[in-house]
Amino acid sequence: MENKQSGFDIDLGNQCSQNAFSWAKKTFVNRMGKAGQVVLKVDGAFSNMLDFNGVKIGITSDGIGTKIELAERTGIYDTLGYDLVAMVADDLVAGGFVPTNISNIIDVDKLDYDIIDQLMRGLHHAANFAGIAVTGGEIAELGNRISGWGNNMHFNWCSTAIGVLHPRLQHPIDGSGVHEGDAVIALRSRGFRSNGFSAVRKIMNEQFGNLWHTQPYSDTQNWGEILLTPSLIFAPAVTHALNEGIAIKGIAHITGGGIADNFRRVLKVNQLGANLHNLFEPHPFMAQLATLGHLTPQQAYLYWNMGNGMLLVTANKDAAKTVDLLRSAGEYQAQIAGHITAKRRIIIETSGGSFITALENE
Repeated sequence: MENKQSGFDIDLGNQCSQNAFSWAKKTFVNRMGKAGQVVLKVDGAFSNMLDFNGVKIGITSDGIGTKIELAERTGIYDTLGYDLVAMVADDLVAGGFVPTNISNIIDVDKLDYDIIDQLMRGLHHAANFAGIAVTGGEIAELGNRISGWGNNMHFNWCSTAIGVLHPRLQHPIDGSGVHEGDAVIALRSRGFRSNGFSAVRKIMNEQFGNLWHTQPYSDTQNWGEILLTPSLIFAPAVTHALNEGIAIKGIAHITGGGIADNFRRVLKVNQLGANLHNLFEPHPFMAQLATLGHLTPQQAYLYWNMGNGMLLVTANKDAAKTVDLLRSAGEYQAQIAGHITAKRRIIIETSGGSFITALENE
């Protein structure tokens, strides 16, 4: 399955994002020398930083995309809040910001009180997990502008979050301190998080037809339930490591575009590469989907996180302690996954012994 055949075009998506940022950047001058001045102006950063008279605030926006269809198919809505919080909280912590507040917008075709209650109950639980406050939101009825699967309420869910720069940091974590020989640490994901579901849905529909979500995955779960697995929010673990004084040099939140596309955003600052020879293995359902979709390893690692939800870079001497701290923060699995190289490419070693080499960084 080629990139465009999967239902989305990563290259075009990157081009559109770059175009949008180029226009947004032209507005930064409006706050120059005033409260709200834009400090971080790096294209490709996971969040941006604003200066409010010396108080440094991170800000980012995201949504949960077509994972919503899994909730519509299964009737399970109270886990999506974890996905919504993870997308923005983990983008913030990737820059060294401690997430503090989140606002959200639910666009619906029609109102359903019970579904809204499940969504917001889940957001409440996720916010408690992340230690943030839900401080704003809107529910907008848009009629047939919003569509989805089945006959219940259809919706789209997006959010904007802010956070404060960690008190131990003078500047955001942006990859500028990364050097050859540094260690790369991986945090294990629980599943697909909120990315790559266009490819997932295409594969499942081709294999099992319209009711693919009802197909058994195991003795206890069907495919719809396993694919709906909520995102693990990494921000508390990373904040814990920062609290303990670990000097984290770079962080990549592995979202759309997989490991190579997101880790490149950290490595491009100093024109470096990485050899990732000890990543977490893909979850069995990820490997099975790749087989069902006849995906090459290169394609699977481009569409999905393949079991690795976040990559962190530290000095080699700090790597073991960082892993221990991340693990001690709760339900987190962490391990040293590789090292930084001078050669401008990202090599991923799969369990089959093959290597995936990303395009050179620009």
